[in-house]
Amino acid sequence: ADRPSASESGGDGVRGRSPREEQSEASADRPSASESGGDGVRGRSPRAGMNARPLRIGLLMVGHVDPQSQFIAGDYPELFGAILAPLGIELVPYDLDAGHFPDDLGECDGWVCSPSRLSSYDPVDWLADAEELLRRIIATETPYVGICFGHQLLAQALGGRVEKSPYGWGVGVRDFEVVARKPWMTTPRTEFAIIGSHQDQVVAMPDGAELLFRSDYCPYGGFAIGERAWTIQVHPEFTPELADHLLAGRIELIGASRVAEARGTLTRPLDRHELAGWIASFFTSTTRRAG
Repeated sequence: ADRPSASESGGDGVRGRSPREEQSEASADRPSASESGGDGVRGRSPRAGMNARPLRIGLLMVGHVDPQSQFIAGDYPELFGAILAPLGIELVPYDLDAGHFPDDLGECDGWVCSPSRLSSYDPVDWLADAEELLRRIIATETPYVGICFGHQLLAQALGGRVEKSPYGWGVGVRDFEVVARKPWMTTPRTEFAIIGSHQDQVVAMPDGAELLFRSDYCPYGGFAIGERAWTIQVHPEFTPELADHLLAGRIELIGASRVAEARGTLTRPLDRHELAGWIASFFTSTTRRAG
């Protein structure tokens, strides 16, 4: 009863979709990569001006946005598409939670693992297969980015540990320190602000992991494995409108005081499009097709 709910990361565990070859449609009013809209756009696409087909990035779907909130900006393919499509990324969703796994890692140029309603340690059969898939991605040095649950699941798959945070729910706009710089971080920064929505977090990184991001409430907020995989606990794909709608329906679960505090942070400027630029720059620089 105390495990993260469907709206922890916006997911509800909908099943039954197969991998889609075309890019998912995003909502008509989504922010573009060149519009700040008060949420921290910086710079142009790393592929701007290049006459090349988009990079095909597989979106490993391990959860879904709460159906009651999907009217705002869609499901994860639409949310990630809104920030990544303008940067030359074509997403190809694979519904792992419905048993739709890639046959070959070469089907896409790289992989992103989505958020989820689940805990990584839940006794769900397909999660073991998902962990094995992530281990194959790392072993073959296939480019990978893990978001929220995708961050936690990679840590667990490689021998790290995930638990409920003693801090409680990490919701609202959260500040993270950048503790290690990487070439794909296209602008020099020491910190960033992104929306968080989680109760679980990594409490022990896997052997060989390099810490990238931290905060006072979340010491292991992101890490790298070698030069071809990295993760982040918070949600660059979340908009303030989506986060506010999710929080409004979770007062009993999270507590009125923390929800009120979190909703009060949602007017702050965000660095979500800058983080999207990092993701695009990473895939552009590490994919086997790069250059």
